[in-house]
Amino acid sequence: MTSPLDLRSQAETAASPLPALLAGAEHLATTVLLGDHGRRRAGMGDTFWQYRNAQTGDDLRSIDWRRSARADSNFVADKEWQIAQSVTLWVDQSASMAFGSDANLPSKSNRARTIALATAILLIRGGERVGLTGDQLPPRRGEAQISKLANVLSQDETTDYGTPDTTGMLPRSRALFVSDFMGHIDALETALLKAADLGVRGVMLQILDPQEETFPFNGRTIFQSMSGSLQHETLQAGELRNRYLERLAERKDRLTHLARTTGWQFHTHHTDTPATSALLWLYQALTRSI
Repeated sequence: MTSPLDLRSQAETAASPLPALLAGAEHLATTVLLGDHGRRRAGMGDTFWQYRNAQTGDDLRSIDWRRSARADSNFVADKEWQIAQSVTLWVDQSASMAFGSDANLPSKSNRARTIALATAILLIRGGERVGLTGDQLPPRRGEAQISKLANVLSQDETTDYGTPDTTGMLPRSRALFVSDFMGHIDALETALLKAADLGVRGVMLQILDPQEETFPFNGRTIFQSMSGSLQHETLQAGELRNRYLERLAERKDRLTHLARTTGWQFHTHHTDTPATSALLWLYQALTRSI
């Protein structure tokens, strides 16, 4: 099991080349507060944004009399509207995620946890509140939250495949699901529909081992689930390749369709490619709707 300190170190290393990641600037009544970063919109806040001509209805207390004294009209000093977004993460910690086909490659679990925590680090340092789905770790800010996330994400589950949890999600917030999405897709569909009903928008990042994309097996082969509860033996594994690849393509198509119909985004990342590539995609996906 990866230690929390090792996981955090790996995540911070992966996150370091990227700019601070900010979640979408949506007008969420449940998440509006005085954050540490501006949203470049007039409203509540402490940071100066711009001067503008005073208009009918402006409070006299909002007029900057020193600036107005240098002109023939009154000016108001607008402040930035500062919003801290709540982002909830679900990271698959089931047995299937422990798979790794090569000792020189990270397991799916290690890569998923590192990317998820790196994303959380970027979000929190950008002023966002980050937590986990469920009731174990609600969204919060600060360095202490990063340590708590690392601790929880370091734990393993014994089930064969993970099931997304949508409890604890705030209405109209953001979410990130990280998994191989090899389990029962009906459970994932139910979770995404519940999230959509709450107005939650997010991204699904699928983590796959390169061997799962190619199915390089021939002859006698014993296939066993990572928990050992499922097993299948065949004398002609090569004959299963086309059917497997068709099923995998169908699964990706279904995931893409689910993302499109619920307003989410979907992407597949392979463990033989740099973790930074997935972080860059997440940065673009999460900031696209700002």
